[in-house]
Amino acid sequence: MSSPAHSTDVSEVFHELDSRPEGLSREAASSALERYGPNALPQTREETSLQRLLRQFRDPMIYVLIGAAVTTALLGHVVDTIVIAAVVIINALVGFLQEGKAANALAAIRDMLSPSSEVRRDGTWVTLESEELVPGDVVKLRAGDKVPADLRLFETTSLRIEESALTGESVPADKDTGPAAEDADLGDRSSMAFSGTSVAAGSGLGVVTATGSDTQIGHITTMLGEVERVETPLTRSMTRFSSILAVGAVLLAVLMVIVSVVIYDTGWGDVLMSAIGFAVAAIPEGLPAVMAITLALGVQKMADRNAITRRLASVETLGSVTTICTDKTGTLTRNEMTVRAIHTREHTYEVTGTGYSPDGEILLADAPVNLAEHPDLARIAEVALYANDASVEKRDGEWRLTGEPTDGGICTFALKAGLAKRERRIAAVPFDSEHKYMATLDQMPEGPTVHLKGAPDRLLERCDRQSAPGQGTEPLDKAYWEEYIESLGARGMRVLAAAWREGSASTGLATTDVDAGGFVFLGLYGIIDPPRDEVPEAVSTVQEAGIRVRMITGDHASTASAIAKEIGLRGARAITGAELQAATDSELQAIVRDHDVYARTSPEHKLRLVRALQANGEVVAMTGDGVNDAPALKQADVGVAMGDKGTEATKDAADVVLADDNFATIAAAVKMGRTIYDNLRKAIVFMLPTNGAQGLVIFVAMLVGMTLPITALQVLWVNLITAITLSLALSFEPAEPGIMKRRPRDPSDAILDSEAVLRIIFVSALIGGATIAVFQYLQMNGSSLEVSRTIAVNTLVVGQIFYLFTARFARVSALRKELFTTNPVSWMCVGIMLVLQIAFCYLPFMQAAFDTTGVGWFGWAVPVVVGLVVFGAVEADKLVRRQLN
Repeated sequence: MSSPAHSTDVSEVFHELDSRPEGLSREAASSALERYGPNALPQTREETSLQRLLRQFRDPMIYVLIGAAVTTALLGHVVDTIVIAAVVIINALVGFLQEGKAANALAAIRDMLSPSSEVRRDGTWVTLESEELVPGDVVKLRAGDKVPADLRLFETTSLRIEESALTGESVPADKDTGPAAEDADLGDRSSMAFSGTSVAAGSGLGVVTATGSDTQIGHITTMLGEVERVETPLTRSMTRFSSILAVGAVLLAVLMVIVSVVIYDTGWGDVLMSAIGFAVAAIPEGLPAVMAITLALGVQKMADRNAITRRLASVETLGSVTTICTDKTGTLTRNEMTVRAIHTREHTYEVTGTGYSPDGEILLADAPVNLAEHPDLARIAEVALYANDASVEKRDGEWRLTGEPTDGGICTFALKAGLAKRERRIAAVPFDSEHKYMATLDQMPEGPTVHLKGAPDRLLERCDRQSAPGQGTEPLDKAYWEEYIESLGARGMRVLAAAWREGSASTGLATTDVDAGGFVFLGLYGIIDPPRDEVPEAVSTVQEAGIRVRMITGDHASTASAIAKEIGLRGARAITGAELQAATDSELQAIVRDHDVYARTSPEHKLRLVRALQANGEVVAMTGDGVNDAPALKQADVGVAMGDKGTEATKDAADVVLADDNFATIAAAVKMGRTIYDNLRKAIVFMLPTNGAQGLVIFVAMLVGMTLPITALQVLWVNLITAITLSLALSFEPAEPGIMKRRPRDPSDAILDSEAVLRIIFVSALIGGATIAVFQYLQMNGSSLEVSRTIAVNTLVVGQIFYLFTARFARVSALRKELFTTNPVSWMCVGIMLVLQIAFCYLPFMQAAFDTTGVGWFGWAVPVVVGLVVFGAVEADKLVRRQLN
């Protein structure tokens, strides 16, 4: 079409589509179907299980181990090959099973489309598959229907459409047939019905203006297809880390081969096995498994806090976020309309309590009021109760609404005032989007009464008097009420008005009776979707952690600003969708640095905002519940979907799903993410000295031409049992004190800082040097090679156990009661490792497999002494660092 359908007159829309209100002919529809294609969204290819499994092997460290396995197989060392291959396969299976099924958001969006529609063809109403719809078709809408395509409405009767999944609006949108402004935001296009939304009330007719991928929901699927998954900070760090380790191990192994062959004229078979032993020693092959298990434990702990994680790495990424972009409705707020203020000519009352529970009070100057002493309040509460088709009742321990959210809010207010509804209705004029009011004729004790509630401007037009202070009435002061309407609106409230007049049971009630006027204006209801009780504290906690919270909503700017101020967001002025639309990408990057509240946004705006933040170097978590949020959730570093009120499309595009739709759960998940990162870092700083010590032992032995103190197979044994016991123990460490007081880590930083690298080098040299010294001492004193190597392995293992005790506390001293009380799993893991090591030394089949032998008390006493030295040296190092700091 030459101009947007929502801003074009209906007759012109029909002309441009070559259609008419009687619908298309079958021939014209068939021709259009060939031109436009079926009314269906594009399919997408899913990742297969095989592709997901093969992806687990894409790691430089795994490449080195695969190369080692192939080499040992060619050399005929079957046991070595089997052990190395087992380590590689186990790591891959852990990642494969934990990662789960790949996301398929487009399939979930396709499920939102209506399967069939009532369409006028050749002047006759027929039911067709929605895929057969074409632009120009005339479609009938009724309450409960799903809108099958984008429609330009040309006939409406009290039509209201639930568009929250597409626009973020908290209440159904009123629809009419008049053209909207050409630059109207999506939520303000009252002349349109959009594909995938639901008819909440009323009926209407519309002409199809767009089908399939040309619809608003189709644009979202297109954006989803264009958005690629963002690498997490952990993934980037671990990729760099793995590459450096793998390249370093290979280069040093090549150097060892050259030295051994050129200087010592060692045979190629022995040289290659020694080089493989070094590569296996230097590579922490247990690290991928430890990382997967640590993340899996985090997933389980987060699930206990109502945060279900779909991608493992997203757990840690939550701990790295610098910005949380959050939806308003249902996440920061309760998604339950609540009366907060009542204004009559006599007083302004505040109403406490939230949601649809009648627990709460009506206050005047902070004191509860008695309804009998305030007839002005009693009369406006009466209108709230009787001019109302909603009801609230307690079911399964919770107060639940039946009816419209706004009606539910004012009905709850009437219950808080102490009124109880009795069936006295004689007649009613239901709410209609054209006249924007509801009226009832009720038999009251004083006689038949017409109760009227609705949009303030419509009620002011029908009133000539107002309730006066005290008793009686006075002439209507329209300017007075307009001032208060504006005042409540500035507080982000939705404003409804109440009026009444005497009625007649004999004449009934019709729209013409209401429009005749003669009403007495009673006052105003200020209604808002209030913040959840726990949200202000959660926002404060997140901000103290150095994370900015940004609200992005489809609601109006005044409402967004009011909620932002109430929950403590910084810079509460709302930037509108129109401002975002007019900004270039570079201008948008400047806008997001200074503003935290965005209103009347479209899916494109949300996606651009996330990309602008990422371009500024931010790590972004994005929350949402509607289909309109799905592209931005997929683009974000962590997409967080609402599990209770969110759409399936949003959940499938997200990385984390909140079972309770609560922002406070995000704050808890951020703390868990930081804890997991700390524990992963501790595991790496703990594991690498094992590999460093083993690598150092083999490297030094080959350079100086001495017998290897430990074999390649023994190296694999130490790495394997350390990974499944001691390293795993660090996954259970609790959060460090003050974890939510520190700034987010820079995602570009390496996973190991200079302090960690120095610690690794220091401990590697200490344990490796002690192992070589023990082996040489035993050899010089006549011990057999098997005894010397067995005690050397024991030295490595026990040295690691004592290092674990001090590594659990990165900076503070380990000589504290928490060493024994805060992580009982660590002691269980030490016990398991000692049992495995005893089996390694004394069980015959283990002795045969690993060339070990039984040793006496000396074979354990020496390793314990070495362990105590390691513990004392690291504690001394920490003490010096604390003193320097």
